Amino acid sequence: MTEARWFGHPRGLSTLFFTEMWERFSYYGMRAILVLFMTNAVATGGMGLDDVTATAVYGLYTAAVYVVALPGGWIADRILGLRRSVFWGGVVIAAGHFTLAIPNILAFYGGLSLIVIGTGLLKPNISAIVGDLYPEGGARRDAGFSIYYMGINVGGMLGPLVCGYLGEVIDWHLGFGAAGVGMVLGLIQYSLGGRYLGTAGELRPETKAPAARAAATRALVRALEAAGGVILILAALQAMGAVRLTLINFVDWAGLFIVSLAALYLLYVVIFGRLTTAEKKRVGVIAVCFLAAACFWSGFEQAGSSMNLFADRLTDRVIGGWEMPASWLQSVNGIFIILLAPLFSALWIWMGSRNPSIPVKMAFGLIFLGVGFSVLAWGSANATLENPASPSWLVVTYFFHTIGELCLSPIGLSSITRLSPARYVGQMMGIWFMGAALGNLVAGRVAGLIESLPLPQLFGSVTMFEVSAGLVLLAFAKPLKKWIGDAK
Repeated sequence: MTEARWFGHPRGLSTLFFTEMWERFSYYGMRAILVLFMTNAVATGGMGLDDVTATAVYGLYTAAVYVVALPGGWIADRILGLRRSVFWGGVVIAAGHFTLAIPNILAFYGGLSLIVIGTGLLKPNISAIVGDLYPEGGARRDAGFSIYYMGINVGGMLGPLVCGYLGEVIDWHLGFGAAGVGMVLGLIQYSLGGRYLGTAGELRPETKAPAARAAATRALVRALEAAGGVILILAALQAMGAVRLTLINFVDWAGLFIVSLAALYLLYVVIFGRLTTAEKKRVGVIAVCFLAAACFWSGFEQAGSSMNLFADRLTDRVIGGWEMPASWLQSVNGIFIILLAPLFSALWIWMGSRNPSIPVKMAFGLIFLGVGFSVLAWGSANATLENPASPSWLVVTYFFHTIGELCLSPIGLSSITRLSPARYVGQMMGIWFMGAALGNLVAGRVAGLIESLPLPQLFGSVTMFEVSAGLVLLAFAKPLKKWIGDAK
């Protein structure tokens, strides 16, 4: 493995750090203006959609970004390898952002689709490569993932500032195009820094065989043909009036599909994956991580929808006569991550054997997320168009959300690589991101209630749900720790 010489970590971590930084620049930059663009009036360059429709599209898109992580992991494990999957995923993402820059309704949905496909190839597999850099496991890998996660949030901080300004102040499509430029920069950096990765992310010997890859390719083609057939049948039934599938109904059915797919896949691996008893228990812990991720992101991902609309409509953003773009407030989370991630990274190393277990860390992540929403419920109580709320309410909310995120998200990424059976790492990382997909889908649906539910009630309900989920996870932390066993 590569020599440890980048802040005490493998040099390859720097390559992945900056690649993911630029990819997240493109993703969060575009995400910062997506709902605002869809809800903005046609006369001002937007799409003129109502809040329910716009947030449903947003939720469906952000969920799809993570749903395809499972087939993306499979393609990497069986056909392309982790490293080639990351590169080609970035190419497709860049193409998607540049397509969004075209002011056309077909280009809008086509661009979103390309970003979904590309992210499915890139996102789970670049995280799996980070895990490959640390074959020894332990707290050092948790620290490495925290540093890597800081790179994610450098991009998450810069993206809304650049793309948000260009989109809100100058032209929406210019903001989308800037996101594509960011992804191209990430691809250049990834190509130049590939030599520092050593053997991390390369195809395993058993999957290098041409016959094995050819069989996997045929299976992929059959799966794509089956999916295309289902889409054509549904389209025909819709055209004939045999089914009446609305956008909202489709979003709800998509949520059921995600839950069913994850459950069936995990059962398949446990029953037919030739696992030992210890490995089966760890897959069970991965299932719990999936649920925890879904609960967490169902609240956290309100940032791009309900919280973004709150910032746009009910937050006082005037500074010295100049109105700050609403999307800029989405950079606050990234700023807090940059400030706090090194502290959390050092904390996990310092605690050593006293580290809280994976379930305990995730439980605290959910609880801190709920605390953040309690602040926002309080701050929104008296906010009106005539008397908008101070931005400090959102800043404090993002502070608690960031603490929760650092307790759950990088730990989850590290834990999946630690708990997964060796031949299923990419696919299990896909399961983790499917939990994020389900959370994003729910976040979009809940955000649509902003039109019909008072904000204190909306944010207060999210508070109760997240804190309750965290307490339930705490209650089961001890038996889950036993299932984890001696995984390093």
